[in-house]
Amino acid sequence: MTASKRRLLRGSKLTREEITELFTRLRELNPKPVTELLYDSPFELLVAVTLSAQATDVGVNKATRRLYPVANTPQAILELGEDGLKRYISTIGLYNAKAANVIAMCRLLLEHHDGEVPRTREALEALPGVGRKTANVVLNTAFGEPTMAVDTHIFRVSNRTGLAPGKTVRAVEDKLVKFVPDEFLLDAHHWLILHGRYTCKARSPLCGPCPIRDLCRFKDKTA
Repeated sequence: MTASKRRLLRGSKLTREEITELFTRLRELNPKPVTELLYDSPFELLVAVTLSAQATDVGVNKATRRLYPVANTPQAILELGEDGLKRYISTIGLYNAKAANVIAMCRLLLEHHDGEVPRTREALEALPGVGRKTANVVLNTAFGEPTMAVDTHIFRVSNRTGLAPGKTVRAVEDKLVKFVPDEFLLDAHHWLILHGRYTCKARSPLCGPCPIRDLCRFKDKTA
């Protein structure tokens, strides 16, 4: 384990009362959090999240703004073909592999799900390019399931603050699902992603204006 990761994991855990207070404050600042990925259907969200691996939401939105007016259903994207799809997503990292996965995903959706996005984790994870995090995003954002999609931002915030410290993504996910109060669970992953993206940044966290600074266990707070 690297020195930076040891520092990230060394804080003590928040109490249940502190966890409730943390999410109460985040909710007051942003009562209706939403994903920054642009989409108008579960399928558009599924494709956008698949494309977002190792890419920014801004970059994905730039590509899908051009793609979706032309093709935003499994059949339409399948008709574009892999080379045709690449022309729309070539600005995104790993676009060759992602194009292959999206085309294969569309084919399976048509063959096994009548072109609809499935609503179970098992069926989602059976699709090419869809892992646990992507499945959790779709289940939560498209279908309103209280799942926790742990990305690098949530992993960092959970460990730094002491909200749900863990050495692996799955360990953090399991702790969040267990300890986040039910009233916050549906929106919790959006609040934590946005907090990690704009306040609790990886290299230069903005601890000064942070709304949960007094609750946070991070020992190396910035001024």
